[in-house]
Amino acid sequence: MHCGGAVIASAWSRYRRLPEIDLSPRSLDPEHSLIRLFLYYLMPAWLGAGLADWWWHKRTDIEHTAGTRESLLHIVMFAEIGVPLLLGLLAKINAGALLAMWGAAVVHEFTAFRDVAYAAKYREVAPREQHTHSFLEALPFAACALASCLHWNELRSLAGLGEKPDFRLRMKELKVPDRYWPFMAGMVLGIAAIYGNELYRCRRAYHGQLALPRTGISRRLH
Repeated sequence: MHCGGAVIASAWSRYRRLPEIDLSPRSLDPEHSLIRLFLYYLMPAWLGAGLADWWWHKRTDIEHTAGTRESLLHIVMFAEIGVPLLLGLLAKINAGALLAMWGAAVVHEFTAFRDVAYAAKYREVAPREQHTHSFLEALPFAACALASCLHWNELRSLAGLGEKPDFRLRMKELKVPDRYWPFMAGMVLGIAAIYGNELYRCRRAYHGQLALPRTGISRRLH
C-alpha cells in the first residue's frame, strides 16, 4: 500500500511540473479541443445527470425499497464512468488508454443493466429516471468516441491494422491548467457526497444488511 501511494505521489508530482495546455478559444489544436469538451460539457453533464438520478432514487425511497445493494451499484457505475473521463483528461491517448476507456464503458453498460433489472423488482423506475439513465450511459461512450476520432491510428492498431499498438499508460505531455482542478475536484467530491449520503441512508435503514425483505415495489404500488 505504501509503495503504491509513493508511485501515485511521484507521478502526480511529475504531472504538476508539466507545462499547461492552452484551453483558450484561440487554440485550434484538436487535442486541446477534446480537453475543453471534457471539462466544459462531459464532466458537468456527468454531475448534473448524477444529481438528477440521485433525486429520483430519493423520491422512490430507495433506503426502504432496493436498499444497500442498489446504492453500491450506483457507486460502482460512477467509478466506471470516471475511468474514460479521467484518462481522456490526464493520459496520453494511445492503444492502451483507448482500450481501458472502451473497456470501462462496456463494463459500465453491463452494470447499468444489472442495476435497473435489480431496482425494478423493489421500486418503481419511472420514465424520467430511465431517461436520466440513458444520458448517463451515453457519456462514457461519447468520451470514448471523441478520443477515438482524434486518435484514429491508435484505434486502428487495436484491430491489428497499421502500426504496432502501444499499451503503456503515460501522462499527457501538457497538463490541465491548475485553475481547473478546484472545479474538477468539486464535481467529484459533490458526486461522492450525495451517493455517500444515499449509501449511509440505506445502511442505516437495514442495519448494514445487503439483503432486503419483501419486494418493495409491490408494497408501494398496492
